[in-house]
Amino acid sequence: MLSDERPARRGADLTGTIGVLVGVFAALLPLMRVVRPSSWLVGAIVLAVAVLAAGFIVRWYRLPAVAAGLIEASVWVSFVMLVFLRDTALLWVIPTPETVRVLPGLLSTAGEEIAGGAAPLDASLALSMLIVGGTGLLTILVNHLVLTARMPLLAAISLIAVSLIPSIVVPGDVDVMAFVLLAAAILSLMRTDTPSREEPQGREATRTAGVPATALGIGAIAVVVTLVAVPLLPQPVARAGAGTIGGGPGIDATLQLGDDLRRPREVEVMYVRSNAPTAPYLRATTLSRFDGDVWEPDRARTVSLDSDEALGGVVVDEEIRLTEYVTTVEVLDLASPWLLVPYPAIAVNGLEGSWSAVPYNRTVLSQAGTTQGQNYEVITQVPRPTLEQIRARSARDAEERDAISALPPDLDPIITQLAAEVTASTTNDYDALVALQAWFRGSEFRYSLDAPVEDGFDGSGAQAVAKFLEVREGYCIHFASAFALMARTLGMPSRIVVGYLPGSATSDAIEGETVYSVSSDQLHAWPEVLFEGIGWVPFEPTNGLGIPTSYSPAGSTPGAADDAPDATPSPSASSSLSPELSPEELDGGQNGSEAGAVPAAVNLLPSLAVILGIMFALAIPALIRELLRRQLLTAARSGDAAAAWRAVQDAAIDLGIDVPANETARALGTRLVREHGAPAAEVGQLIGAIERASYAPGSNHAFWQGGAMADAAISVRSGMLGSVSNSRRIAAILVPRSLIVRPGSVYAGSGATARAR
Repeated sequence: MLSDERPARRGADLTGTIGVLVGVFAALLPLMRVVRPSSWLVGAIVLAVAVLAAGFIVRWYRLPAVAAGLIEASVWVSFVMLVFLRDTALLWVIPTPETVRVLPGLLSTAGEEIAGGAAPLDASLALSMLIVGGTGLLTILVNHLVLTARMPLLAAISLIAVSLIPSIVVPGDVDVMAFVLLAAAILSLMRTDTPSREEPQGREATRTAGVPATALGIGAIAVVVTLVAVPLLPQPVARAGAGTIGGGPGIDATLQLGDDLRRPREVEVMYVRSNAPTAPYLRATTLSRFDGDVWEPDRARTVSLDSDEALGGVVVDEEIRLTEYVTTVEVLDLASPWLLVPYPAIAVNGLEGSWSAVPYNRTVLSQAGTTQGQNYEVITQVPRPTLEQIRARSARDAEERDAISALPPDLDPIITQLAAEVTASTTNDYDALVALQAWFRGSEFRYSLDAPVEDGFDGSGAQAVAKFLEVREGYCIHFASAFALMARTLGMPSRIVVGYLPGSATSDAIEGETVYSVSSDQLHAWPEVLFEGIGWVPFEPTNGLGIPTSYSPAGSTPGAADDAPDATPSPSASSSLSPELSPEELDGGQNGSEAGAVPAAVNLLPSLAVILGIMFALAIPALIRELLRRQLLTAARSGDAAAAWRAVQDAAIDLGIDVPANETARALGTRLVREHGAPAAEVGQLIGAIERASYAPGSNHAFWQGGAMADAAISVRSGMLGSVSNSRRIAAILVPRSLIVRPGSVYAGSGATARAR
């Protein structure tokens, strides 16, 4: 009999091993939208295969489970050392003190790349090591849960969690291939069960009877998470520390702002005050590289914010006037690795934690934390050229023109044609840009969050810009991207800035400075053009938001120039709103927001949907457990004694009672009667039935009919539930341990306490 059992057991091990490999690979597929596929993908698959092969060989020779874990861990360490850390290793695979010294630095570098980058990232050595090593650990964990601990449900949940993270961080279309592979792997894993002892006849059917229900439960969990939780989460770019870490919404620097702006819930994210004539725009980062599909955040050199070369003074031509301002920012509810600063910043004071500066675009980002709860002061030096000075300078002859002037080869001709038509009558670069700005802000264009979705161009790529120029309805990313591309067709270097509008003036003032409230729906994008001898000059083409950039002639009142979008109208410009104005007209002042007008009433349906979704998610384990219990009782009524006894074992596990592998049914039953309130008569009937099913197959029907077995199992469960406290009874029903702990597994207890008594 033993010789017949081993091939079946080895076949089950092989099936489980293949299922684990497919599951790990499927869980990795969504990661490719966060990190560009490269050698890390091959390394992760090779390591997973190596770990699983080692575990399979160990189980083939029936070595202890501890040996399997140690050998798999050794394979993992050897592979990581050989591929990534061999220069610090003894014989290329044995870690040394030098390895311990170098490893934290590599992990820190990988964390910085995640924190400071945007999807899709290019995988460096450090980031590749993090991904490959993490994949190896995930493989060891899932393999142990499936083939050693016999807890495939927990393994499936682990794989689902890993696969969901990239989808939450970088939203996109459903990866059908990854979903199908993961579903197939999970179904395969749910059928994998390596018994720790011989089971009576009919037990195999009992064990597999719950597979469809369990798989249905997993599907229900995935549906709830996908349809209820994920759409309501902040959607930052792929990086640590953004979005939800530390609380609050985040900032998406991939110009996927539409979903954020269409969120029903508006959040107050910060207070701002400044001694500048008008409240400044606040920037997070800039985007210069455009490949035809997406604008990519700039990945320039960073230095410590405390170093001498961090920000420094602004360099302009000698005759250009510089004016220094101080802006104070108090972050209320915003978790972003990018600090919100006015431009051009020369110093930042009062920050907590480790921060770095990007000298190229004068932005600031965190090495480990977020902006949440920060209260800081930013000093800026703003160039204030006269109208004559900026007209006399060229944007076409500016330096650094590679990335900031590049255009995709297949750019739609309508973009170039319209840029030439709109600027045909101008005689200098500044006037050409002002003409473009006025054209976008004219009556031909309309601000709309819905039109891009309805017409299928909700993005910032070249095709979306061409469609936007045809439809002439969109929001900030469409206006900014179209302006930047049209400027480039005229030979002018341009980039896009992501940040926030100045906010709405409040009735509060500190030291004579009006306090502005900035909300989440004022997330914004605007273009900048590089002028020789002046620097980057911002423009505001978005129809209905902010004010257009303009400069005053020489001899005008000092300070009258409006350097928008680094300046905004005075608070009185929108101190009152007429109820007769349209939503587009309501966006016309500085208090305008990217999300449009404030709704007349609060919509409670999203909150209600969240509450119902959470309640349903919390009830899923209990529903699955009840479904499995009813299946066992149905099998018991048909005469399956093993099913009746399994129902009793599961009830005991739910209550935290040990059900060890080395305890007979009679010993367990005696303990349940003596210590846990089970009725003696019904327990005796069940013990007799299971012993006859085990040692005299076929005689159990003559001894006892199935209906009585099911009733006895129900009575035993009721007796055990009645003997415990209310809290323990509720926990057993709502959080049933038997869903992940099986009778006789290593997590079902050893029974040592009972034997000692």
